[in-house]
Amino acid sequence: MGFFMRQSILPQTINSVPTVMPRKRRLSMRRARQLIPLFTVIIGIIVWQLIVSANIYPIFIIPSPLQVVNKGIQVISNGSLFYHAGVTFGNVIAGLLVGLIFAVTLGYMIAKTPLLEDFLSPIIVAVQSAPVVAYAPLLVIWFGSGPTSKIVTGALIVFFPMLMNTIVGIRTVPQPLRDLMLSMRATRWQTFTKLEIPAAMPVLISGLKISATLAVIGAVVGEFVSANAGLGFLINLARSQYDTPLVIIAVLTLTIIARFLYGLVSFLERFVLSWQKRALRS
Repeated sequence: MGFFMRQSILPQTINSVPTVMPRKRRLSMRRARQLIPLFTVIIGIIVWQLIVSANIYPIFIIPSPLQVVNKGIQVISNGSLFYHAGVTFGNVIAGLLVGLIFAVTLGYMIAKTPLLEDFLSPIIVAVQSAPVVAYAPLLVIWFGSGPTSKIVTGALIVFFPMLMNTIVGIRTVPQPLRDLMLSMRATRWQTFTKLEIPAAMPVLISGLKISATLAVIGAVVGEFVSANAGLGFLINLARSQYDTPLVIIAVLTLTIIARFLYGLVSFLERFVLSWQKRALRS
């Protein structure tokens, strides 16, 4: 009987032992996954070159990768790319900050005062339902062709997603935790800093990720309408001259700016939300 008991227990014991992947294999798999985006880019460039070599489209419509590289070296060497990218980046950061300040402030007020939502929701939805391209010319008329109109355009396109995330984040704070703070005689400021902000932070960070990329779109839309500098202006200029390599360079630069801001917010997320990981481990 003891033999049969050992036979019945042994398979269960073996199955219950967790299989741990060796550390070297995990590292190699992680490195392989990091190389996937590079592999995708290489495949894209190869397909691009094959299309150019097949002469399907004229060279001024789809230039070769080498032409784009040469144009990039040219605009980097003469400093024009850095100048226009710096103008756009400044407008993006300013629009992002202005939009975040207004969105978070108003979102917190709406989350705490439902009556305010009834008054403001028709106006907010009406402004958001219209594409930013439609009222961007009005912003140029009202605020001029300088950087102010681009900042306002970026702030408006950032405003709505951050507003909604703020409202959702504050309203999803568990009521038992609010009752606990109330029983401990916590002030409004202590409830705000010790409970509401930490509890809503994951939702706020998610809204910030979306807003960081949308701010680039807002700044470029403003530069498309009226500008004498910036990547949007550079794209308009290159398009009028059928300089397709320059258009591609400007678009890639916008992508780099958006990816940089997204990565910055992701780093902020890991730093700010580290307390959650520590709480889960404990």
